Amino acid sequence: MDATLADVLGVLDRLYDPTWAESWDAVGLVTGDPAQPVRRVLFAVDPMRVVVDEAIAGEFDLLVTHHPLSLKGVSSVAATTPKGRVIHDLIRSGTALHVCHTNADNANPGVSDALAAALELQDTTPLKAMPADAMDKIVVYVPVGETQAMIDALAAAGAGQIGDYDRAAWSSTGEGTFRPLDGANPAIGQVGEIERVVEDRVEMVLPRSRRRAVVEALKQTHSYEEPAFDIFEMAALPSNRGGGRIGVLREPLKLADFAALVAERLPRTEHGVRVSGDPERMIATVAVVGGAGDSEFERVRRAGVDAYVTADLRHHPATEARAYDEGPALVDVAHWASEWPWLKDAERLLTSALTAGGFTVETEVSTVCTDAWTLRL
Repeated sequence: MDATLADVLGVLDRLYDPTWAESWDAVGLVTGDPAQPVRRVLFAVDPMRVVVDEAIAGEFDLLVTHHPLSLKGVSSVAATTPKGRVIHDLIRSGTALHVCHTNADNANPGVSDALAAALELQDTTPLKAMPADAMDKIVVYVPVGETQAMIDALAAAGAGQIGDYDRAAWSSTGEGTFRPLDGANPAIGQVGEIERVVEDRVEMVLPRSRRRAVVEALKQTHSYEEPAFDIFEMAALPSNRGGGRIGVLREPLKLADFAALVAERLPRTEHGVRVSGDPERMIATVAVVGGAGDSEFERVRRAGVDAYVTADLRHHPATEARAYDEGPALVDVAHWASEWPWLKDAERLLTSALTAGGFTVETEVSTVCTDAWTLRL
């Protein structure tokens, strides 16, 4: 079955939720009609002229890139500029362009997971963990005969999901008391008389985004005219998503040998692999950040790792980071090379999800090197 662009974007947005992107970023669909068919998908790091030409010449219906075509707002897409010409050619050829940038950086698995896997790091955790999705806990008091129906209703509305379990709830039994006043229409008891009812206290967690739906389900299911319930906002905890990864090598290596491993596992560039540190130093724990990573030096140092692999390291931040005796050795690679391994991951995950949905799509990863540096002397 052929997929539409909307079908493909639905999978990509589940893998790389746009809400995970940084506030300054520009992710999502750049060109393309959600109703158009997608039979061929090309993955690349940069939407540069050479890559767009590759996509058009190969008759790909969709180009998925990591970097945005226009990160900053523009007032014109006239074909008088290189980027304007790219947009015109994409639209004219019917080639859609979709961007997964920092939402892919923060995903799990994401860009840094692919980099860590290429370097054979194990037991990885986020370097800069994002908070988990905001959660609530709802507490409702219900006559014991209605407890299971209430749990079912709240679960159907989105409460009670914990990991691989659903309908998770806790209850305890006690006595509720109330006195209906004039104008009340009590399901139990009489106006003006004190009533005592054996009730269960039911507790369930829920995503905060489902709060309205869960409360509505509670009110519709409860037999009382005025059900008693509480909502508690739960403390934010770190998630398994976020930028960068920290992991452990299968066996410690000398820094020189580890750098050679990095050079072997990542695509070759004229930039190559630069190293700062004693070549004989033993490396066991490693932090990685796909893309530019010198803004994370302080976090990396606090993590106490032996080496830090990232791209675009500048002189002053690097020398300041090396000034700490306990600081990590630095392994600097080309920006493009540090993010290219993610393309294979994205291709595999997209293909698997579309196949499971009954769709047939051909995919390919571009091997065109779009690193900015073309000669090293």
